[in-house]
Amino acid sequence: MKQEVLRKKARSLPDAPGIYLFYSISGDLIYVGKATSLRDRVSSYFVGARSSRPIEQFSYLINTIKVQQTDSVLEAVIAEANAIKKYQPKYNVLGKDNKSWNYIAVTDETYPQVRTIRQHEYNHVRDAKYLYVFGPYPGLNTRETVKLLRRMFQFSTCQKQAMQNKKKGTHKPCLYYQIHECLGVCINEISSAEYKKKVILPLARFLNGGKKSLIRTLEQRMKSASKDKEYEEAARLRDQVAQLTRIHDIAILNKSFFEHSPAAESLPSRIEGYDISNLGATGAVGSMVVFDAGGPVKSEYRKFKIRRVKGQSDVDALAEVLARRLKHNEWPLPDVFLIDGGKPQVNRAKKILD
Repeated sequence: MKQEVLRKKARSLPDAPGIYLFYSISGDLIYVGKATSLRDRVSSYFVGARSSRPIEQFSYLINTIKVQQTDSVLEAVIAEANAIKKYQPKYNVLGKDNKSWNYIAVTDETYPQVRTIRQHEYNHVRDAKYLYVFGPYPGLNTRETVKLLRRMFQFSTCQKQAMQNKKKGTHKPCLYYQIHECLGVCINEISSAEYKKKVILPLARFLNGGKKSLIRTLEQRMKSASKDKEYEEAARLRDQVAQLTRIHDIAILNKSFFEHSPAAESLPSRIEGYDISNLGATGAVGSMVVFDAGGPVKSEYRKFKIRRVKGQSDVDALAEVLARRLKHNEWPLPDVFLIDGGKPQVNRAKKILD
């Protein structure tokens, strides 16, 4: 009876990102999870077979469900992390993997840097080394997340270049400065105090779950800068508020998160794309690119020099590439083969795969 009530509750939830909180009959918070769709994710606990995750094995302990809807997946990730850290729910702690839980750390330096660390590194963190450590973030693609955060908060990654400039007496800006994603640490354009005020403190407030209050502060600073005729700074703050208001974060969750989602079967975790390039009669080359849930995996890109095909036959060259690729049993097979070309290429690819 209780399961049916919970099932109905789950189906009534919004199709939006957020976190869900499971409580036991005694009122204890036993699990917190994030979701790209609260309705789909929570419903999955009460239908079909259970996975090996502890909370799904013991879902009969769930008595009450509460949710917090967020504006973006990133904010759901942050809310989940803050709730886990604050409440230490039983089944989150039981499911903790020392190798895979990720954190975002801010170093204690003149110009603090933003880094990602793993659980085993976090266990050895000393207060003197880091100003802040945020997390844990289960299932987070921290590489993509740090890219997203850098665009929004413009923290520096150019300390080495700044030191080189100082030694050489040069004034060479880094790439991110040129595309307006760095405030000029590389060319000594911003002081340490201003850097911490404009970059690190807003980042920390955001990762502590204070996006709404942060936006209000930035809007006040924007008006003040405009009043003082600091138009470049006002424009920067305007753009930052716009980015925070509409966060584009589709690639920040690892495929491990989707393994427990009801939509998992429709989400490929590996895609391989193939193309043939002809550089004259004897210069044909086949290329393979690889994508996973986090984006391109460039370390697994491969090129194949066409050996057996005479002349310029893309279809035959593709067949050779696929046949040679499939001999590499040490490479994981993709969920999707993406073939450049038309029906002839696709039909030949199907024949090789069969």
